[in-house]
Amino acid sequence: MDKFTQHSGVVLPLDRPNVDTDAIIPKQYLKSVKRAGFGPNLFDDWRYLDPGDPSIDNASRRVNPDFVLNSPDYAGATILLGQENFGCGSSREHAVWALTDYGIRAVIAPSFADIFFNNSFKNGLLPIVLSETEITKIFSEERKYKQNQQRYTLNIDLAAESVTTPNGDSYHFEIDQFRKYRMLNGLDDIGLTLQHRAEIKTYEERHKREEPWLFSN
Repeated sequence: MDKFTQHSGVVLPLDRPNVDTDAIIPKQYLKSVKRAGFGPNLFDDWRYLDPGDPSIDNASRRVNPDFVLNSPDYAGATILLGQENFGCGSSREHAVWALTDYGIRAVIAPSFADIFFNNSFKNGLLPIVLSETEITKIFSEERKYKQNQQRYTLNIDLAAESVTTPNGDSYHFEIDQFRKYRMLNGLDDIGLTLQHRAEIKTYEERHKREEPWLFSN
């Protein structure tokens, strides 16, 4: 997965609590396990006015003009700003895949569902917990920028564990140091294992010498 060190991006405000994984990516899109191709159906039921299905061309569907994802003001947004209990519901990892495939690099919220939170780190999506007061302030600032026809951006510095606003305000977040190490170095579970490839090779060679009958045709 891609390394996450520092990231500056346009904020996509989703001012709804308890956004569940079925809303993030509905069940009919869960057949594939390729981790790619889910972005066009992110928030499918809110994004489109008619029902969706993998067999349907999204270009032929009517979009919901009132949903934030369809606003030109947020085109190319890479930081999602949410509310409490983001990612609740079922444990589907596809929810994280849909967000990352769309281009979201980080989600900032007051709290996350545990399984979604854990899945995020495994797939290069940074979940950031800030206080409700801080989240409310960021939402308010974003609305003011939108009223002035300006795009609101945030800068995330993972090493410093900080989120900085255009006004220069900086908010600190805490992250488990092992997860931080993984994100900074772009290491998913496979990447972590491959760090020990020399030891694995040595073990396999010794295993073949000591129990060769296990490897005979």
